[in-house]
Amino acid sequence: MKVSQLTARIAGEGAAAWNIHYRAMARQQAGDDITVLSVGDPDFTTPARIMDAARDSLYAGNTHYADVQGKQALREAIVDHYRKYDVDASADQLIVLAGAQCGLYATAQCLLDPEDEVIVPEPGYVTYEAVIQSTGASLVQVPLRADNGFQLDVADITAAITPKTRAILLNSPHNPTGTSIGPEQWQTIAELCRAHDLWLISDEVYADLVFDGSHTCAASLAGIEDRTVVISSLSKSHAMTGWRLGWVMAPPALIGHLSNLALCMLYGCPDFIQDAGIAALKGDHGELEVMRDAYRQRRDAVCQALAHSDAVTAICPDAGMFVMVDIRRTGLSSAEFADRLLDEHGISALSGEAFGPSAAGFIRLSLTQSPERLTQASLRLRQCAEACLSTSSECL
Repeated sequence: MKVSQLTARIAGEGAAAWNIHYRAMARQQAGDDITVLSVGDPDFTTPARIMDAARDSLYAGNTHYADVQGKQALREAIVDHYRKYDVDASADQLIVLAGAQCGLYATAQCLLDPEDEVIVPEPGYVTYEAVIQSTGASLVQVPLRADNGFQLDVADITAAITPKTRAILLNSPHNPTGTSIGPEQWQTIAELCRAHDLWLISDEVYADLVFDGSHTCAASLAGIEDRTVVISSLSKSHAMTGWRLGWVMAPPALIGHLSNLALCMLYGCPDFIQDAGIAALKGDHGELEVMRDAYRQRRDAVCQALAHSDAVTAICPDAGMFVMVDIRRTGLSSAEFADRLLDEHGISALSGEAFGPSAAGFIRLSLTQSPERLTQASLRLRQCAEACLSTSSECL
């Protein structure tokens, strides 16, 4: 039977990137000793007080249809949360959706038309391409160069702007590289958006996982409040990936359009999950600091284990839950090295090529294991890479 053209636009390399992860999970479920470092799912359990809030809400009977835009109390809690980033927002600038991914998709549907162009740095998160193409718009990639530490060069964005450009989509802190956009760069980007009448879409799901320095929220930029969309969630910061709770902050008029779309596809997030979100944002934040410190320790464990290797180099991130590892000296492609690492050493990692051509020759490791297990995995990774250097025939 015939299916829509949409099915072709949402398939492709981004979807195929997860194949090695699925293979690793299948082996692990079959009983093999596999260290899974191929997905950004925190290994922490959601804090007990958040789960208690969901349970209490369930038993209080909050199992009915919810406000499509999101509970007023949750939206006000999100507003309070953003004050630490110098953002002066209001509850009518927010909609609660089923995770940041849902928020990104809904935003794209409400902002983009066929033949529009969206500028996106690469490497970038693997679903961006499909989300943008689902609207009929085109992704215009600008490189984050490995030799520059994957730092954004705003001049590349400027050069990519055309009359068809509708939006700039940025992710800071960045997945997969862990880099952040600095205040001066943000201000230049804001000026570009004003000058060229562009939307600024900012994916900030790792904002609470900054190790070095501080986070700049795009919504704090003066003069572009009418064209800024910030997307975030509790998935990474509060170990709540499975709860599917995120939000979009945008001008009230756009929130109205997003609410209409949510009415078509979601009809509101469950009340008891929203109550858990309120507890997450309003309660003691000590566990957040514990998790952030744990990710910092894990980052340090990987970078120390790979230091001074002749075969690989770790790019030490200043935020997030991933480490990019340069394996170019092995002579293998990212995909070939990732396959060998899983097949011979029981470690799953994502090929950098899945995130964009500028990450060719890199693999991404997730910091989702203990420092001890990450150290052992990194030493095995190093052994695998150094074997490629010593005997090139082994790698062919």
